[in-house]
Amino acid sequence: MKVGTFIKPGKIEVQDYPMPELKSEDDAIIHVVRASVCGSDLWWFRGLSHRDPNTTTGHEAIGIVEKVGTNVTNIKPGDFVIAPFTHGCGHCAACLAGFDGNCLNQGNDTNGGYQGEYLEFHNANWALVKIPGKPQDYSDEQLNDFLTLADVMATGYHAANSAEVKKGDTVVVIGDGAVGLCGVIAAKLLGAKKIIAMSRHEDRQKLATEFGATDIVPERDKKAVDHVMALTNGIGADAVLECVGTDQAVTTAVQVGRPGSIVGRVGVPQSPSLDTRNLFWRNIGLRGGIASVTFDDRKILLDAVLNGKIHPGKVFTKRFTLNQIQEAYEAMDQREAIKSLLIIDPE
Repeated sequence: MKVGTFIKPGKIEVQDYPMPELKSEDDAIIHVVRASVCGSDLWWFRGLSHRDPNTTTGHEAIGIVEKVGTNVTNIKPGDFVIAPFTHGCGHCAACLAGFDGNCLNQGNDTNGGYQGEYLEFHNANWALVKIPGKPQDYSDEQLNDFLTLADVMATGYHAANSAEVKKGDTVVVIGDGAVGLCGVIAAKLLGAKKIIAMSRHEDRQKLATEFGATDIVPERDKKAVDHVMALTNGIGADAVLECVGTDQAVTTAVQVGRPGSIVGRVGVPQSPSLDTRNLFWRNIGLRGGIASVTFDDRKILLDAVLNGKIHPGKVFTKRFTLNQIQEAYEAMDQREAIKSLLIIDPE
């Protein structure tokens, strides 16, 4: 089988691997239909974070179950599924509390290889999210919507849910990548009345507005904070979604929230330290982390896609075959694509 492989910063190749086998009776083998490149993949593609050379890539996919272990009873061969990156077991303390992104039984080698023809998936009995019917039952747009539920839509929702967005709120979304744009969708889904998207790029501004943003703030740092304050009568936002992970984004997030607001943080942190003094002096809460993908897909997101309430698949603005994986990464790295779609099985 063919799988995307990280060679070195700036270089991804498709290489041949043996077909995967079940390593555990809790596992499943999935024939991948569609996969994608995530913004978090760019950190090691750009050499900003470490990744071991010659490791398989990807953590977002939808596909057809080929084989299951004897302990897997909720999923069977032939099922059409979302394959979350979180691999929650469903019965540990974290999963029972609704945080499958922090599952205590994820095991090793559970992240990587989704950008390939076949995938071995751990904790398949609970973690996989079954989609009714077959891929052929859905439009191209719907398949893309489902694919976002493997990560970015669930991560955007986790930001909004962590920030406790509720009906009538004013929300600021920091970050105009796929996660930030899905955060706009999530804020609207949870009833936010005013959604301020921070974005400097015209194509992303347009999509944010289509998804429900009421205002766009293109500035950064103090000018951005001043703009948000002007839009909120000097009060600040009820909730802030931080979907970038840089120090600049976190610093801005704390400054644009009103006293007593909560920052929902899902941007992968790029700094080992965080100055919490501003949180203290303004009574601002900071929550968030790894998304609860399976939990939130089942609770709200899959039904929202099936019922046509949300269309997060619009974040895919360029598509590629698996053999074009280098181009797929480059398109996102150079901001030619908001999110790159990989068509693995065109049938």
